[in-house]
Amino acid sequence: MQLLSILEASKWASNYIGKNVTTSSIAYLVQYGLIRKVGENGSTQVLLSELEDYYKKHLTTFRKQAQTEIYLGDCKDILKTLPDNSVDLIVTSPPYADQRKNTYGGITPDKYVEWFLPISKELLRVLKPTGTFILNIKEKVVNGERSTYVMELILEMRKQGWLWTEEFIWHKKNCYPGKWSNRFRDAWERLLQFNKDKKFNMYQDAVKVPIGNWANGRLKNLSETDKIRDNAKNGSGFGKNISNWVGKATVYPTNVVHLSTECNNKNHSAAFPDSLPEWFIKLFTQEKDVVLDPFAGSGTTLKMSQRMNRNSIGIEILPEYVELIKSNIKEYENQLL
Repeated sequence: MQLLSILEASKWASNYIGKNVTTSSIAYLVQYGLIRKVGENGSTQVLLSELEDYYKKHLTTFRKQAQTEIYLGDCKDILKTLPDNSVDLIVTSPPYADQRKNTYGGITPDKYVEWFLPISKELLRVLKPTGTFILNIKEKVVNGERSTYVMELILEMRKQGWLWTEEFIWHKKNCYPGKWSNRFRDAWERLLQFNKDKKFNMYQDAVKVPIGNWANGRLKNLSETDKIRDNAKNGSGFGKNISNWVGKATVYPTNVVHLSTECNNKNHSAAFPDSLPEWFIKLFTQEKDVVLDPFAGSGTTLKMSQRMNRNSIGIEILPEYVELIKSNIKEYENQLL
């Protein structure tokens, strides 16, 4: 088992493919789980065998395997050109009501559902029956109370044929403090999950999390009750068998996703953090699947799809953002090569 440092891996890969492979390129592969990080005392090393396997399998067909299509225009129109049942995952954050006015003009709450339904109709058509639609959206406060346009949109989308399968909460770990007379700061946003069919692709093992320190003490000395299914005393029908967790290092996460907001300047008014689309791409797709973002913005969903070897389609109405996306995609391709 031969281990290589990042620098050694860079030199080996450069010699192997006959082109310069930077240390940043190797770091990307490690960061996004394409090759494993090994080593001791905090040093980052990789296995030569895994490095060789990666370049044999992926690099020579990189562009074929991870193609990114970018369209300039209104998604309501461009979506009509996409084939039926051709997309595995949609991850997007449309302009919220009366927000991003300087960027997209803004849509009033009372017109929001009417504006979005023609778009969701096309999204329903292009999504595969096994696919998933993740919609990042949040109500705003109007005249001292929360608007109801998101709830109204959910109801209308269900009439279109969508199944409202789940609601994830994005907990913003680093949101700024603030003070209002009648409410607290917003520290979360909705991530609504819609599907066409009750049977959809979901790869739960891909997003497992560490079981946590609580298990060290709780699972050490199990009672007889812990070794069987213990039903809830309130008659709800829920129950648990504590012994099922013995020996497990990872468990499935909750539907609350704890992620920091985007702190880096992406030249966009509401950029996703990289980890947000990354999490859902892991959960609902596999390599070579197709990911769509009809409100591509700065292109975070497309970037993460590319780095995770998923094909992607982005639609953006503003030319400056289309050029930004193309530049970022090209920069990453150059780093890998």
